[in-house]
Amino acid sequence: MDILQRLAQFLDRPLFPWKKLIVGFSLAQYLFEGFLSLRQYQVLKQILPPKVLQSEAYGRAKAKFGFVSGLYGQIQNTAFIYFDVLPKLWNLTGSWLVRFAPSKFTGEISHSIAFVLTFIVIQQVLSLPTTIYHTFVLEEKFGFNKQTPKLFVMDMLKSQMLAFILAPPILAGFLAIVQKTGNKFFYYLWLFGAGLQVFMITIYPITILPLFNKLSPLQPGDLKTGVESLAERLKFPLHELYVIDGSKRSAHSNAYFFGMPWKKHIVIYDTLIEKSETQEAHFFYIFTLFSVFINNNSLYQSFGFYKEFPIIIGFILFSDALAPMDTVIKLLMNVLSRRYEFQADEFAQKLGYSTELARSLIKLQIQNLSTMDADWMYASYHFSHPILSERLGALGWYGDSKASGIESKESEKVVQASGREL
Repeated sequence: MDILQRLAQFLDRPLFPWKKLIVGFSLAQYLFEGFLSLRQYQVLKQILPPKVLQSEAYGRAKAKFGFVSGLYGQIQNTAFIYFDVLPKLWNLTGSWLVRFAPSKFTGEISHSIAFVLTFIVIQQVLSLPTTIYHTFVLEEKFGFNKQTPKLFVMDMLKSQMLAFILAPPILAGFLAIVQKTGNKFFYYLWLFGAGLQVFMITIYPITILPLFNKLSPLQPGDLKTGVESLAERLKFPLHELYVIDGSKRSAHSNAYFFGMPWKKHIVIYDTLIEKSETQEAHFFYIFTLFSVFINNNSLYQSFGFYKEFPIIIGFILFSDALAPMDTVIKLLMNVLSRRYEFQADEFAQKLGYSTELARSLIKLQIQNLSTMDADWMYASYHFSHPILSERLGALGWYGDSKASGIESKESEKVVQASGREL
């Protein structure tokens, strides 16, 4: 722990240019991601989208939207810093508590909760223009949006309600641990975060998910029988198969599973069924590094906090300062995730499902208008999954023509769209 203390002392220096440094980090990250997006856009421009597949047109539209929304977010972030929005908002929420709340609710924990909830509302309002455009213009243009304005508003209100219900106890626990456990708080925060994850996994399908979607047991049939047989064969602890009504918001297809290691639930989007044929370390590193910044007076003072040094403000500023390291962690996590995807595909291949998997991947790619090809730098930074041509190549799948002498339409479409041999 001496290393952390020495690092904390080294970083806590009067007149250290924290504000310029964090703005510089933010601007550098924005420019770097913009550079990657430009590289990807050039790749998409080189490929003429087939009439059947509009994935490249969809990709270009998303890239353009990303440029604009990224610039909008960068302007917001810079304005928040240079106009000292955080200390002004902190003082404003403090005055509200003094005027309207009982005296026992004017301490740092109550003040932090009021600050965070107000900040959430402000962020929600500021994000509305880009969210509305993405949902009702971009996704609508390519046939994916199924939301009505009423459903959009109801979802937004429900999300805010959940934030106002869940954020206060979680924040109170977080801040109380930091206040009462001294310089070794990161051990206890890590345990708190792990316990919170287990709790959320437990309550999510029971209390949160039903607010937005309807989960129904998968009806008996070939699909259910096939999945249950495979789970039994692999000793996968499958407890229940569900269908979720994802089609009421989007035409995108997906599937996922959740639950404890001994009791798993698989959820399949109804859009996937309609279009298919039957055939913890991260928490610890964050909290440990936070211990270096929590008492850094020069960091607080750079952002306009001269008399008070709220823990929650320290955590927000620490998150901004951590951005470069988070970028590296994101890159490494994507590398690891892609490796796991290849391993999963190899596992399916050993089970004899390479052809079925390949066909399913192609159909999902077509239905979701996913990117068929990508610039290698952009893919390395942004994609947690390999692109389609890489996965098909790893599966050793080159279309049914190799086996039957009949040209595969799916394979032809993918080759046309990706511009590369599989």
